Amino acid sequence: MQAEGFDHSKNLYMKKNFSLFMKTTFSLGCIYMRCIVVSVALMLSMGGFAQQDHNFQVAKNLDIFNAIYRNLDMMYVDTLDANEVIGTGINAMLQSLDPYTVYYPASDVKDLKMMITGKYAGIGALIRYNAKLKRVVIDEPYANTPAAEAGLKKGDIILSIDDSTMVDKDVSYVSSRLRGDAGTTFALKIQRPGTAKPITKKITRRAIQMPAIPYYGVVEGDYGYINLNSFTEDCSKEMRRAFVDLKGKGIKGLVFDLRGNGGGSLDEAVHIVNMFVEKNLTLVTTKGKLSRSNREYKTTKEPIDTEMPIVVLVNGETASASEITAGSLQDLDRAVVLGMRTYGKGLVQTPIDLPYNANLKLTTGKYYIPSGRCIQAINYKHSRGGYTEHIPDSLTKVFYTTGGREVRDGGGIKPDVEVRPDSLPNIAYYLSVSGRDSTEVMFEYVLDYIAKHPTIAPAREFDLTDSDYEEFKRRVIASGFTYDPETEKALSALKKLAKFEGYYDGAKAEFDALEAKLKHDLAHDLDYNKTTLKNLLRSDIVAAYYFQEGAIQNSLLNDKQFAEAIALLRDGERYKSILKK
Repeated sequence: MQAEGFDHSKNLYMKKNFSLFMKTTFSLGCIYMRCIVVSVALMLSMGGFAQQDHNFQVAKNLDIFNAIYRNLDMMYVDTLDANEVIGTGINAMLQSLDPYTVYYPASDVKDLKMMITGKYAGIGALIRYNAKLKRVVIDEPYANTPAAEAGLKKGDIILSIDDSTMVDKDVSYVSSRLRGDAGTTFALKIQRPGTAKPITKKITRRAIQMPAIPYYGVVEGDYGYINLNSFTEDCSKEMRRAFVDLKGKGIKGLVFDLRGNGGGSLDEAVHIVNMFVEKNLTLVTTKGKLSRSNREYKTTKEPIDTEMPIVVLVNGETASASEITAGSLQDLDRAVVLGMRTYGKGLVQTPIDLPYNANLKLTTGKYYIPSGRCIQAINYKHSRGGYTEHIPDSLTKVFYTTGGREVRDGGGIKPDVEVRPDSLPNIAYYLSVSGRDSTEVMFEYVLDYIAKHPTIAPAREFDLTDSDYEEFKRRVIASGFTYDPETEKALSALKKLAKFEGYYDGAKAEFDALEAKLKHDLAHDLDYNKTTLKNLLRSDIVAAYYFQEGAIQNSLLNDKQFAEAIALLRDGERYKSILKK
């Protein structure tokens, strides 16, 4: 007998999502209950009573949650969306833990798989929202993909996919329609800037493997350079092939670039370090609540080269598996780490299958690199509703490398040689970030430059002339571009504070004089930041002709950290002295 007004489909949604909530909660708090057989004697001990109380608290609160949702579903004034309401509850629970424990409903599991594997089915192109046109446009096709083979170009405006309009849609919406099953074909209608009629292209989706190594090569005559941008499945095989190729060309040293690499597979990191260090070394130890989370990761193969000088480039976005790689090479005195302190992620995640094809990426432990240190920079205080605490340097502990050099835990990997890159000025940020009409002037200049130049110089040689830059400067000024200089904002805040505390009237003349000197002068700012802005323009232009590989090659021309790495490799005595105790 069915109660009046009771919707079986709605009940199914509720049961499905509550089941997910139950599964997620037990994954976080009670999953180990399935792995422990509690004896009668243990139950009588203090630990047994504590465990009984914990289990009771879990069951009690799940029962309360269930009762709350059932009452909401029956009596709340509006009809509830079970996916949304219970999904919000799951996400709120996980947000009180750490940012790496993430729930993926079935609709988003493909994003998790792409993050792990670097693979997806689509056309292989970056897209962006053009705020001035209020349309999604092609930003950069990847080399050797359906997008590049179909002749899609930077700036192409996406009008429709098959019979579905993409006008007035956001990036997420368009991206989800460009992706699909490998082998499926669709009609993509675009409007190319400078052409009168729309263009329709037939494109067949295929499996896209994001390149783990967008560029490697011989640089500065005698040295190798490898840019590894992710630790996805089988990236160690790509790394091995690249290094063997460079070694065969007679390189004297290697610059291994991990800047901006957010990490990925721990196993792949171990395989890569194994290329440069002896077999049977323990590189990583993981420790968690469950015994199955406690593991040792050893080198299992004979190395390729244990002598060649290596400089590893790192920055504040070097994280996770990248830090394992850089930190292990540092702890074993196998490479000099150069750049800026890394992010500081010393936590390990494990994917856990949930009902209804959902998934939970769950933090299950911490990892420790060869010296015994954990480089986790932030303590997550669960009992305080997600409060975080950055570990100060004064509370970090000293550890020692194989050769006796001091290194520290907490706060990421501190480089052996610190080299700060040139900071990005405020005007460059506002010109290069999309989202406002006025910021599209840089994008439009690049498109016009590409349209006027069918070819350009090789990536390693290309540069903009002074007259090219003057044309860009003229366009920016004519466009009415505005931005908020930080000095003016700081002065305005100081004036408000001075008025509040009663000091302004006595210092008004000084404030007025300073304000006059700090007056916003766009032409002056464009001249003052010419080098940085030219580099940004150059990178965008080169990518349109030579893809990611070319953009990286060109960027090395003015890369302060790269230049210092080459100088260090050339100075063998200095290199050796850094690695000594």
